[in-house]
Amino acid sequence: QVQLVESGGGLVQPGGSLRLSCAASGNTFSIYVMGWYRQAPGNQRELVASVTGTGFKKYADSVKGRFTLSQDNAKNTMYLQMNSLKPEDTAVYRCFRTQEQQDYWGQGTQVTVSS
Repeated sequence: QVQLVESGGGLVQPGGSLRLSCAASGNTFSIYVMGWYRQAPGNQRELVASVTGTGFKKYADSVKGRFTLSQDNAKNTMYLQMNSLKPEDTAVYRCFRTQEQQDYWGQGTQVTVSS
């Protein structure tokens, strides 16, 4: 089992920044995919960013150049630095980890971009 604990959401003005964290604990393996999904009311879930155990990263076109995914492997923690936030970034963000054909999810954190 893997546990994922998120932190860092909140309310920010357009153009502002937030950093989300996702700490993994439990039976983690070196072969995995971790990342962030988001979902706003009435919208489909969107894969925002992901990283593999080898360090390969992918970003949704909607966040390229504004969001940066990073990791602290010593802490088994993944971060999503979100800059130049827009109202359309408002959503619940959930981190995930896929390993050994199992999906694990964080509890979700609300990000609201509004003036």
